[in-house]
Amino acid sequence: MANAKKSPTIYDVAEVSGVSISTISRVLNSPDKVNPKTRQQVMDAIDKLGFIPKAEARARAMRSTNRVGVITPFFTAPSFVQRLRGVAATLSRENYELVIYPVDSAEHLQGYISSIPIMGNLDGLIIMSLAIEDSDADRLARNGMQTVLVEFSHDQLNSIVINDEQGGRFVAEHLLRKGHKRLSFLGDIEPPERFAIHPVKSRLFGFQKVLNDAGISLPKKYVKQSSYAQQNSRQAAYELLSMSDRPTAIFVASDVQAIGVMKVARQLNIRIPEDLAVIGFDDIDMAEYVDLTTIRQHLDESGRLAAEILLARITDSNRTLQHINLPLTLVERSTT
Repeated sequence: MANAKKSPTIYDVAEVSGVSISTISRVLNSPDKVNPKTRQQVMDAIDKLGFIPKAEARARAMRSTNRVGVITPFFTAPSFVQRLRGVAATLSRENYELVIYPVDSAEHLQGYISSIPIMGNLDGLIIMSLAIEDSDADRLARNGMQTVLVEFSHDQLNSIVINDEQGGRFVAEHLLRKGHKRLSFLGDIEPPERFAIHPVKSRLFGFQKVLNDAGISLPKKYVKQSSYAQQNSRQAAYELLSMSDRPTAIFVASDVQAIGVMKVARQLNIRIPEDLAVIGFDDIDMAEYVDLTTIRQHLDESGRLAAEILLARITDSNRTLQHINLPLTLVERSTT
């Protein structure tokens, strides 16, 4: 009888990729410390050979690690903390450990996507607010890494999204009902990070479309690009509110930035809502505390759902993929 085909080894990967064994080890264990071109050479060789590291083989034999990873950018921002709260509460009840992988660059993200599916250290993965390529989704699916995307959708993976454009429409309709004609927008329309998603652009598009349909213009000077940082948001707000023909209402793309706008308005002795309406997006915990009108996107719920869907797929990988669109709600408080 012929011998069974020998499983590929790390030496085979080294031969095919043309790099050293130590470099391959770095790709598998510290992928962000390897330049992207070399990392891709190694991953192409691994994919071609079907190489499975020994640690991964052991993990597969054990069938479960009781660990779930969350890849997320900006995980100290309130909206991300609330999502993680929903994830953590659900995993804790099922005795799963939560491992957070923070991302601050496209290379960092690619490193995680390359190594996590084949290392076998996790039972499943939640990817929050990050855009992934078709090749990334294919690697995750091909290696059996159960994955749920939050705020991004791909037909090969489970996903939970909201309709950001609809949120922008809700804001415009609300402000028009209040009688506002001179409206403005403030938010991070074009984040510089290549790995980022662009929900704020969709919120602006929906906002602008309703205004256009109502015959209300949104001049460029009333649209302010501002990063998430408080200093930048406050500077943008100051520029808007110092105009002689300042807007009577501002749609701010996140609650944190909206709270910054409210502070600048107070410093300029502009009354809210008598002189200026302010509306945010997210409905973080702080929004209720400052009585901010906002678009609620059920942050804790999205985290809870992501964890529940993931755990169900870990239990039964043949379950149908789920693509959930969570509803948005306008919560009116005292700022409009």
